[in-house]
Amino acid sequence: MKKHIIYAAIAFVASSAPAFAHLDPAEHGSLMAGISHPLSGLDHILVMIAVGLWAAQVGGRALWAVPGSFVATMAAGFALAMAGVQLPLVEPAILASVVALGLLVAMAIRMQTVACAAVVGVFALFHGYAHGGELGAAGALPFSAGFIVATALLHVAGIGVGVGANRLASGPILQRIVGGLAAAAGVALIFN
Repeated sequence: MKKHIIYAAIAFVASSAPAFAHLDPAEHGSLMAGISHPLSGLDHILVMIAVGLWAAQVGGRALWAVPGSFVATMAAGFALAMAGVQLPLVEPAILASVVALGLLVAMAIRMQTVACAAVVGVFALFHGYAHGGELGAAGALPFSAGFIVATALLHVAGIGVGVGANRLASGPILQRIVGGLAAAAGVALIFN
C-alpha cells in the first residue's frame, strides 16, 4: 500500500509540468486563461498543494483558514499589481515560498492557525502580484476569478491528500516526504 502511494505522489509531481503553457485569452476567454495560469507552472502547483498539506497537518481551524488566507491575500496581491504598485523581489519570493512551504510540511511544523495564515499570506501576496503582472490581454475580473478557483482547487487537492494520509499509519511520514520533495524541487527551480 505504501509503495502505491509513493508511486502516485511521484507520478503526480512528474505530471504537473506545464502541458499547455498559458492559454490565449482571445482564443479561450479570460476565465479559462485564469484557470490555466496556476496550473502551468510547477512553482505555483507545488506551493498550492503544500499549503493544503500543511493545513491538513496542523488540522482544526487551519484546515480552511490557512488556504483561505492564501486565496484572500493572493487576491490582494493581484489588486496591488492592477493598481500599479511596485512590489520588489516577486520571483525570488515565489521561489522561496516553494522551498519554505515544502520545508514546513517536511518538518511538520505546527503553529497557531493565525501564524500559519500569516506565513502563507506573505507568500500569497507575491503569487497574486505575479498573476497581475501576467494578465496580458485578459480581462482582470474573469482572469482573477479563474486563478482564484484554480488555486482553491489545488488547495483542496492538498487538503485531500493530507487528510487521506492522516488516516494511514505511515501518512505523516508520507506527508513529510512530499514536503521534502517540494522543497527540493523549489531549490532546483532556483538554479534553473
